[in-house]
Amino acid sequence: MEDSTTSREKILKKVRKALIATVKDEMPGNIDFDSPIYETPNEPLEIMFAQQFTKLNGKFIFCENEADFITNLKALIAEQKFTNIQSIDPAIIPLLQKGNISFSSKPEDLSKTNVGLTTCEYLVARLGTVMISSKQPSGRRMVVLPNYHIVVAYTSQLVLNLKDALKAIREKYGNQPPSLISAISGPSRTADIEKTLVQGAHGPKEIYVMLIDNHAH
Repeated sequence: MEDSTTSREKILKKVRKALIATVKDEMPGNIDFDSPIYETPNEPLEIMFAQQFTKLNGKFIFCENEADFITNLKALIAEQKFTNIQSIDPAIIPLLQKGNISFSSKPEDLSKTNVGLTTCEYLVARLGTVMISSKQPSGRRMVVLPNYHIVVAYTSQLVLNLKDALKAIREKYGNQPPSLISAISGPSRTADIEKTLVQGAHGPKEIYVMLIDNHAH
């Protein structure tokens, strides 16, 4: 009977031989590297984004126009009893003022902010992801410190894939790219603590996207 040592040596020899052997990959010359990996979706990007974003525990609110955004935001604030709202974004401040919504735009109030409103760079429909960058007026802190993060976006900012968002950012900023580009996929969460899923561990515990339709009707 063959002893175990001999059998083990034979196995190890085969493994070594397999690792040393050079595998020649034959690459056909007619590979199409330009065609998209995924099929073109049949549904609108707004619907695709909403479906994917909510799967990641994000909250999605569609607004027909800016007036509808103000109405929906006031209803959300009342329903959730939001206080200590802050925004330093020039694109959002006029909307808050128009709706007589109480907020702060003072940098010194950031540490006690409960709800932060920011814009974004793009929304990636296929992934349900919000693309932000350090070039935005809100910078890096407004998307990390508040307990609740409300992203104000327009339908014109929707793109299909991540590569489309990155390409658009490169075209937008040229040779002065942002020092930080981040993709937000749902609220901050971790399962590192006793294997229990905790939201808001190192960022907002809830994220809302309020999408304003600015396409021509």
